[in-house]
Amino acid sequence: MTGLDRSQTPKTRPMPHKRAGLVASLDIGTSKIACMIARLKPSPPSDALRGRTHAVELIGYSQIQARGMKAGAVIDLAECEQAVRQAVALAEKMAKVRVESVLLPVSGGRLAGQLVEAAADIRGGAVTAADVDRVTSTGMRHATGEGRTVLHTLPVGYTLDGVKGIRDPRGMVARQFGVDMNVVTCEATVARNLMLAVERCHLNVEAMAASPYVAGLSVLTDDEADLGAAVVEMGAGTTTIAVYSGGRFVHAAGFAVGGQHITMDLARGLSATIADAERIKTLYGTVLTGGSDSRELMSVPTAGDEQDLPQIVSRATIANIVKHRAEEIFEMVRDRLKDSPFAAEPKGRVVLSGGAAQLTGLVELGSQILGRPVRIGRPLGFARLPNEAKNAAFAVPAGLLVYPQYVHLEHVEPRHTRQARTGTGGYFGKVGRWLREGF
Repeated sequence: MTGLDRSQTPKTRPMPHKRAGLVASLDIGTSKIACMIARLKPSPPSDALRGRTHAVELIGYSQIQARGMKAGAVIDLAECEQAVRQAVALAEKMAKVRVESVLLPVSGGRLAGQLVEAAADIRGGAVTAADVDRVTSTGMRHATGEGRTVLHTLPVGYTLDGVKGIRDPRGMVARQFGVDMNVVTCEATVARNLMLAVERCHLNVEAMAASPYVAGLSVLTDDEADLGAAVVEMGAGTTTIAVYSGGRFVHAAGFAVGGQHITMDLARGLSATIADAERIKTLYGTVLTGGSDSRELMSVPTAGDEQDLPQIVSRATIANIVKHRAEEIFEMVRDRLKDSPFAAEPKGRVVLSGGAAQLTGLVELGSQILGRPVRIGRPLGFARLPNEAKNAAFAVPAGLLVYPQYVHLEHVEPRHTRQARTGTGGYFGKVGRWLREGF
């Protein structure tokens, strides 16, 4: 086993409360790459977003078609690298700044969260910060399986001599101290190759984060997170889930089915090209059917010979193809929510984000299958956000801009390699320490 398999992905430093700064997010998705550059300025907390210490002012952004990606993972490193270069350059040109490091989300690699309990005897009588780190590190390593790497280790609650509900145990006296934590992991190879695609563009990866978690930071109000909510990030190649309870991120899950599967279903069902199927999904994609849909006909070009006559299909045919796959996705979401802490939140809301969440009628279908209130999530509390970035498709890159304000909640595994600096030059001298450990 390499050092990478059981290590954490890179973590950024917490954002100082009284200091401004620039931050850049890079969302390398299956269908699109979005880059956002923002200026963070200290601000008083708002009633709806109490956890935020800084106002986020967008100064540059870009969105281009992704290349070299499938199901949230890199499948062609050179293609992906070229697309990343293009997306970052466009955002830099708009912002008039040079980006040196980016925040990177992860949606592939079988994203999974595990609630772990760890405990230890206290030697000195009072719980110290070193005790907290020691016990949390033990729990994190226990939850990290072969070939997987840790994205987040978030303490959910502490225990002193069996008494639960302790918020901050440091300085308190006990014989035994315990911690309950949410450890979120993904396949190390997927995270490593995403990072490699970025490093080859001479950019540093400041931090990596689970896509549904940062989507939640973007679209949830504090009340929703406190009362219990599930964020379902519906991307092109993956659908990922983050569960919030008591204001904390307590569970993650994901599977490799998303909006691109609806496109492929349409292409097969209508004998159309993938490009035409994507256009039909974007313009006419709905899971709602009415009486007039079977009578409303449209022409669809046939894939193959250009001399073939276009076929005539009804709107109802299109809606039924879309609905069948959307039902499957929601049924898979329902099954995963049953096995999560969200099952204990009967009034908990489901918030949909991601590009695939914009299909007409998904809120109604989701409410019906999940048996819970459902809404579409859009980025909240962002200044100068352009209209095209105010929708659910930008929840993840917008949430990454907020993420540095929440990093202090996480346990970060200490690294001995951080103290050692080499004089190696060239490309391999520039790649991140975490990446080098994997080879």
